[in-house]
Amino acid sequence: MSDLPVLFDERPTADGGRIGVATLNAPRSLNSLSLEMARQLDAKLEAWAVDRNIVAVWIEGSGDKAFCAGGDVVALYRALNEEDENRGSGRDSELPATYFTLEYRLDYRIHTFPKPVMVWADGIVMGGGLGLTAGASHRLVTETTLIAMPEITIGLYPDIGASWFLNRMPLGVGAYLGLTGAQLNARDALDLGLGDHFIPRECRAALLEALGEADFGDRSAKTRRATVQAVIDRFEAREQAPAGQVAPHQDTIQALVGNVDVETAVSRILADDSDDKWLAANRKRLAAGCPISAHLVWRMLERHAHTSLADAFRDELVLSVQCGRLGDFVEGVRALLIDKDKNPQWTYRDVASVPVTFIDAMFESPWTSEEHPLRDLGHGQRVG
Repeated sequence: MSDLPVLFDERPTADGGRIGVATLNAPRSLNSLSLEMARQLDAKLEAWAVDRNIVAVWIEGSGDKAFCAGGDVVALYRALNEEDENRGSGRDSELPATYFTLEYRLDYRIHTFPKPVMVWADGIVMGGGLGLTAGASHRLVTETTLIAMPEITIGLYPDIGASWFLNRMPLGVGAYLGLTGAQLNARDALDLGLGDHFIPRECRAALLEALGEADFGDRSAKTRRATVQAVIDRFEAREQAPAGQVAPHQDTIQALVGNVDVETAVSRILADDSDDKWLAANRKRLAAGCPISAHLVWRMLERHAHTSLADAFRDELVLSVQCGRLGDFVEGVRALLIDKDKNPQWTYRDVASVPVTFIDAMFESPWTSEEHPLRDLGHGQRVG
């Protein structure tokens, strides 16, 4: 197989159109989203959006383990270490701001894409992978789908638009997922609005073939979407999805984190003595997680309860850059992925000890509103 970061293909349809296919091509890193991958995918989507012959887009990952296991945080870690070493020398790294700007712009492009976008969310879908998935018009989950936002384990927070879409889940559920990095399966994705259709993994090739045999008629937006939907409906097997994990615990989750502050929510989760394996794993993850991140999760959900997706992305860019400059992101990546000692030395020992003034400083933008790299996001664009 080619060593190109993303593989592109255009599959013909029965009416002379084409389906654009993009395959993330880094299976050894579980298709972690690198800067070059994001750049190539964004450029191709921009071209496909205006190509009248492209009737729909399909995005998938290579290999059989993951669609995309997150962003390339190791590259960000190295850039931030270099920045720290070179601070004041005029050689400060610009990679974090460049990377997050492009990633969020790509995610937003998918949310607002004028043609059907199908994401084959098979295997692991985490962090940046969920960012690619969340905005697609047709999010296809399988029996192997595993979704999570485990950013609290590395001193980050659920970004990629999660500040916006977690707020659209039942009361407390989005906050709980962000605080604990809970792992979700296909049924959870369907229940929570992170997935649209359950398609058995073995049906992938047949589904792509059926899309190629479809007639997209006048190729209007309405016809394109209806045609894609009709084909997918033939392969829908929702009854085969695994039992959900969130729905059976929704009352418990809401009792733990609903209508309280972050310190109370964290205390309640950690004090819960349930022996349920899913709840226990979530509790353990939070207990070992970054106290700063818990505050960031909570603050971002408060800030974006009623804002636009574009506003959420602009805020996330500021905060993601500041996590590297001021927060514990570098230490979290070191402990989990570089040295792998899994013993991060967080700046603060627990949530209660994090000063409000420190969290306030994390939200101070390094740009004026006129300079913000995502200042144009959302102008004349509609989400959905």
